[in-house]
Amino acid sequence: MYLSRFLSIHALWVTVSSVMQPYPLVWGHYDVCKTQIYTEEGKVWDYMACQPESTDMTKYLKVKLDPPDITCGDPPESFCAMGNPYMCNNECDASTPELAHPPELMFDFEGRHPSTFWQSATWKEYPKPLEVNITLSWSKTIELTDNIVITFESGRPDQMILEKSLDYGRTWQPYQYYATDCLDAFHMDPKSVKDLSQHTVLEIICTEEYSTGYTTNSKIIHFEIKDRFAFFAGPRLRNMASLYGQLDTTKKLRDFFTVTDLRIRLLRPAVGEIFVDELHLARYFYAISDIKVRGRCKCNLHATVCVYDNSKLTCECEHNTTGPDCGKCKKNYQGRPWSPGSYLPIPKGTANTYPPKFNRIWPNISSLEVSNPKQANVCDNELLHCQNGGTCHNNVRCLCPAAYTGILCEKLRCEEAGSCGSESGQGAPPRGSWGLLLFTGMLGTASPLVF
Repeated sequence: MYLSRFLSIHALWVTVSSVMQPYPLVWGHYDVCKTQIYTEEGKVWDYMACQPESTDMTKYLKVKLDPPDITCGDPPESFCAMGNPYMCNNECDASTPELAHPPELMFDFEGRHPSTFWQSATWKEYPKPLEVNITLSWSKTIELTDNIVITFESGRPDQMILEKSLDYGRTWQPYQYYATDCLDAFHMDPKSVKDLSQHTVLEIICTEEYSTGYTTNSKIIHFEIKDRFAFFAGPRLRNMASLYGQLDTTKKLRDFFTVTDLRIRLLRPAVGEIFVDELHLARYFYAISDIKVRGRCKCNLHATVCVYDNSKLTCECEHNTTGPDCGKCKKNYQGRPWSPGSYLPIPKGTANTYPPKFNRIWPNISSLEVSNPKQANVCDNELLHCQNGGTCHNNVRCLCPAAYTGILCEKLRCEEAGSCGSESGQGAPPRGSWGLLLFTGMLGTASPLVF
């Protein structure tokens, strides 16, 4: 009896699990663009919003340093040990692999000992500022899905700004300020993300939380993405429907987590005291062992796959869209203006597929790329009027007067039979009617597929 009851419960769980499988339970699981379902009319496509999985985006970036010769080792120079700033017998030499610290070591595998890291030249030109811009570029719009984490091998900088660009580096906006003294460095009161709320989540803050100098286990700087998600989805991000709804309806919030480039502006190295020790300037430099950026290609909810080919990321677009971000309709599918997919309604969202554009030769219902005629909006009361006194029935077909036929009642029945003439009592179509119909077809065609 217990065995049969267990098997029954197990079978029920398998059934429930299979039904729930396509539902996006956590951030980023809109991983199916369409599925086939069975209806009274047979097997048809059911379209839904979709997006690529979140991944490590540092595998696809290009890094640029400014000034370009700021990396240590050319010429070779000595610097002080990380833990003991007065042990200054370490050497950086770009011509020797074991002693070189090039920029790519900010993104390599961090399981080795000793750790690998990029390192700048020392502050040998003090009091001239030791400033470095590190620009991370993807040549593609990406959506951030997890915290940005920067691990310093040196002390964390006394002053730093994290910036973002949405236009491939043409303009920049601050993401967050970091300083040991926010008021002195940036004329801002110090805050943390915990001081924010749903209403102030887009506020640009200065934090002193991540700006200590040579301190054990104090090497990491965060830009908190998940803590901002939590204002809408709850502390453990369990109420994703609320977050999706906010992202769907608030463009500024959506853009806040979207970038094409990131820039780390290192403005002052870790000093550790009030004054710079001018006798030991080899103590002061920047060194970064790891940068983590997790996100996904922005495909406007029209793709689940983003391919990396010829050093370029491109969405593999669905829903009859095209472009690097699926940001426009495919040729001959401009049946209505382009729009992104929608997370709503939860859990499958809305695909906003694009129907074909009508040409002079009117297509059959089967050419609309849907198996179910009831899913194609053939006529409406705005752009696709039924002609010659026809009436639009449920946006699916025109009910034509007896003398007319065609998708929009645009043809005389006698034309198909070849019997139009004076004896039939039915004249030829008025001059210019085909042009009017063609113009109507160019303006728009079917409305989005109905799910």
